Amino acid sequence: MAAVPIDIDSADDPRVAEFREIRERDLTGRESRFIAEGTVVLRMLAEAHAAGRGFFAEKILLLRNRVEGVLPILERFPADVPVYVAGADVLDGVVGFHLHRGVLALGRRQDRGEAALLDALPERALVLVGCGISNHDNAGSMFRNAAAFRADAVLLDETSCDPLYRKALRVSVGSVLSVPHRRGGKALDVLLALAERSFAIWTLSPHGKTDIRAIPASTRMALVVGTEGEGLPEALLARFQSARIPQSEELDSLNAATATGIALFSMASAMGRV
Repeated sequence: MAAVPIDIDSADDPRVAEFREIRERDLTGRESRFIAEGTVVLRMLAEAHAAGRGFFAEKILLLRNRVEGVLPILERFPADVPVYVAGADVLDGVVGFHLHRGVLALGRRQDRGEAALLDALPERALVLVGCGISNHDNAGSMFRNAAAFRADAVLLDETSCDPLYRKALRVSVGSVLSVPHRRGGKALDVLLALAERSFAIWTLSPHGKTDIRAIPASTRMALVVGTEGEGLPEALLARFQSARIPQSEELDSLNAATATGIALFSMASAMGRV
């Protein structure tokens, strides 16, 4: 049963202080907290909370006229998660801009160590690894692709942006909360940890040696993608197998999110997942 909604009449109410000026000060990286925005992401947070995936809701803030529409979602949260409601003027005053979606939640993540995450992967596994992914739209889209093609985990190195950033989380349509993931460590160390666990590692580059369609199926496979422009470091491309997506010679590369989707589809197909 959802908590009884609590009216907020002032943008300065300390009970909703964590939602203040969220565009300028995102909570990602602060005590493992993050902001979930929109009905879809709220639903994914409720599912993650109920499923014990290590994500929890601390409080919810809604536009008053959105309450009835999200009641089925609110009922999935424990009754001790407070639900605050406000009019449009007060809500906009809290967040610092016009929030037309009118749905926010303060979430918290309980971090799992990298070894624990890797050791929990199934015997047959597909993993996406991001190196230097600095664009939040790309990060969110990569998680959406990972969910679409049934990847078992996403690993991001320490130079990548945090996928729990509000925009990345929204672009992922909440997939950041459903696909097991971890951010941290050097890319080479992450890949070596996967190699130790019998993963066939394939780096993606416009100049890769193997056509993505010719990658042989393996019980455990990892796709490694880099940032747009620079791509993956030469040291990684030289150390591990490389693949390419055939494309027009008039274009040097694809958008990172698009390339990830194509490559994951190909590898998931080879594994019989789609």
